[in-house]
Amino acid sequence: MEDSTSVEMASGTLVEQVMAAIRQRIAARTLAPGAKVPSIRSFAETLDVSKSTVVEAYDRLAAEGVIQSRRGSGFYVAGHLPPLSLAELGPRLERVVDPLWVSRQSLEAGEEALKPGCGWLPASWMPDMGLRRALRSLARADASVLTDYSTSLGLPPLRQVLARRMAERGIEAAPDQIMLTDSGTQAIDLLCRFLIEPGDTVLVDDPCYFNFLALLRAHRAKVVSVPYTPSGPDMELFAQALAEHRPRLYITNSAFHNPTGAALSPVAAHRLLKLADQAGLTIVEDDIFGDFEHETSPRLAAFDGLARVIHIGSFAKSLSAAARCGFIAARREWIDGLIDMKIATSFGSGRLSAELVFSVLKDGTYRKHMDGLRERLSRSMGQASARLKALGIEPWIEPRGGMFLWCQLPEGLDAADVARRALAEEVVLAPGNAFSAAQSASRFLRFNVAQSTDPRVFTVLETAMRG
Repeated sequence: MEDSTSVEMASGTLVEQVMAAIRQRIAARTLAPGAKVPSIRSFAETLDVSKSTVVEAYDRLAAEGVIQSRRGSGFYVAGHLPPLSLAELGPRLERVVDPLWVSRQSLEAGEEALKPGCGWLPASWMPDMGLRRALRSLARADASVLTDYSTSLGLPPLRQVLARRMAERGIEAAPDQIMLTDSGTQAIDLLCRFLIEPGDTVLVDDPCYFNFLALLRAHRAKVVSVPYTPSGPDMELFAQALAEHRPRLYITNSAFHNPTGAALSPVAAHRLLKLADQAGLTIVEDDIFGDFEHETSPRLAAFDGLARVIHIGSFAKSLSAAARCGFIAARREWIDGLIDMKIATSFGSGRLSAELVFSVLKDGTYRKHMDGLRERLSRSMGQASARLKALGIEPWIEPRGGMFLWCQLPEGLDAADVARRALAEEVVLAPGNAFSAAQSASRFLRFNVAQSTDPRVFTVLETAMRG
């Protein structure tokens, strides 16, 4: 990842830049209370400024109470540890290309805003009648369903259904190897708490789902990215990253890759697992888009038998983001430790949400919904692709399904600039560098085809591209 100090030095007077660099290290907890600040000489060399500039910056920081001078010893961080600032833990980027910015704009945009950059389906595409029917049924259930905690693993009948669904994709996981969570994001959070320590290296795809980057930043992991191809990660560079960085984890998508819409090929899956086995690498396979497939693509957990792969998923994208329900399928000897971690951090997963999901799965509502949804998405995919091509925006690939198109802008355009201009017209876009740890996707945008049916999206996009 890009060095945060060098990015921070891009604006402001030299003294202000030095002050900002120290504040950033404190906010990122690289410098804790009582820690010695870099010496004047060494920091001047690091930032390529004069020693007098650093002296003035340190004097100002001392006057503000940020650092303290100790005679004959140097400067030390003063005060209490500030609140953790995720925005300060990575490179200082324009907020428009920050992973957290994309999420916040999508979540906080008003009802009138258009959101082709968001990662979920419109409410009108969801099975609201089936959900209402299930809620009415739950309202008549025993009081314990409405008020009690669930078991530590989560609702047993739902875990049985999940085990059967995974078996259809070749994944052998008994119900006692499956733990329910409140979401797919919580599943990854628990796994990071369980498997890595601050400073450990984690591999991701480039591009990858932007919240992987934000979550790993929160866990103080070192992120190393590997370019993604239409059939999976670049295997030569993947092997090179394993040899050079010795990562603890690799986090990726199965089924439709986010944001590219690509699918892992069987050849790439076997090669990936062989490399992982040789390197002692654990893989977290996020299968949140599995139900969007017309034909099942390879699952790493199916080839691996959950020996080195952890399989996770949720129903936020396909059923309801309001009913928070996800799951982890892992080797048996890890389940007890994951249960302890879940109890320590959230005590238990939501029983009401699990009961709701189970009700919709068992009565056939979900199957019928997904059958219709896949067809609707296919039509929208073709329409959105044609409209984007008419503007000179080229899809990276033509996905076999799902909701995302990963598209390249014409030469000379920057996706962040286009997104800023579109936002002024209440259209939320997702610029490529939000998905790229290497910041190598400045000409790309991710489009959600289900959120791109309004012609205004393309009218605003065309204007934003002209500047």
